[in-house]
Amino acid sequence: MTLTKNIYLLSLLCLSMYFTSCDIDQTQEAKLPEVEVEAGQLPSYDVDWADIDVGTTTRTVTVPKIRVVMEEEEITVPYIDVDMPNSGEKEELTLVAEAEVGGESHSLEIQEVVATGTKLIVISELKATGQDLQEERMRVSDRLILNAPDLDVKHYIIGKRPSGSFNQQYSYIGSRSTIDKKISKGKTIYKK
Repeated sequence: MTLTKNIYLLSLLCLSMYFTSCDIDQTQEAKLPEVEVEAGQLPSYDVDWADIDVGTTTRTVTVPKIRVVMEEEEITVPYIDVDMPNSGEKEELTLVAEAEVGGESHSLEIQEVVATGTKLIVISELKATGQDLQEERMRVSDRLILNAPDLDVKHYIIGKRPSGSFNQQYSYIGSRSTIDKKISKGKTIYKK
């Protein structure tokens, strides 16, 4: 959690203690006014509030450090133009498969794209290359450009899911045969 969030939560806790951690003793009874126009008397109270100190403290924790070096580079990317019957307008869509890896470097390549009805299934493969990353993490990716009608896209990556929340966006599978039934009636529109 961030320091600001911690202070906010601590302040809420202190406020709740402020309203619930006190001892109230009534020292005088209330007296309602008579029917005649006479002044009434409100009750009075002695209130002992809890003593609360709010501040910050320093702790040593382990936090991940990621060093990312981004360079713009011109590369050759596969381009696929798909014409489907009764599909309407086409638009250019970049299909991207990405993973964040640690321990050792990896390569990630889109192996196949299969069209099934109104869905595209993108099958990629993540392989370790053996180069030691030591304590560093790196992102690997592959992409292709598709000119086609608007379609739903489902990504499958063949390989072991690397740790980290970034890698939750795709489905990882052990082998292509895991999804053979899903793509058996589809049409392969790209194969590496």
